[in-house]
Amino acid sequence: MVRLLKSALVLFIGLHALFYALQNMANIDAAHGALAYVLSGADHEVYPATIFFKTGNPLLAWIGLAVVLIGEFAVAFFGIKGGWDLFAARSATAEEFHAAKRSGVIAAGLALLVWFGFFMSFGAAFFQMWQTQIGTGSMEGAFMYAIASAITMIFVSATND
Repeated sequence: MVRLLKSALVLFIGLHALFYALQNMANIDAAHGALAYVLSGADHEVYPATIFFKTGNPLLAWIGLAVVLIGEFAVAFFGIKGGWDLFAARSATAEEFHAAKRSGVIAAGLALLVWFGFFMSFGAAFFQMWQTQIGTGSMEGAFMYAIASAITMIFVSATND
């Protein structure tokens, strides 16, 4: 049963990222607009100054969005593959099942890079997106996804079952 739970949780990391990537693709102009808004520093009233930079360059917002999408699709790929690998190894030896965790751990690690690294470190800290309603929503969501991925990674990799 624990092996099936681990398989399902890793699969959900992948599906979660896939759903976000596809929703971003379906709303590509809105996704670009939201990212451009965050990068511009618009409506930053609490901390209006920055020691870094703000930019209104739409090309940089497209590049940032491409990085996010690549990250989300990578998480999706490794999460779905990892869920399948764990499911396929559910009756295998402990060593084989442990080896099957590789893609799932990669998925969770990439999820942390996307949602903690990109959204929380760069978006929230560097570009101070926490100051706006759009940015706060993205930041809070990223926190939830990062924590869920971290907990899943710990649960999946903590034991050699």
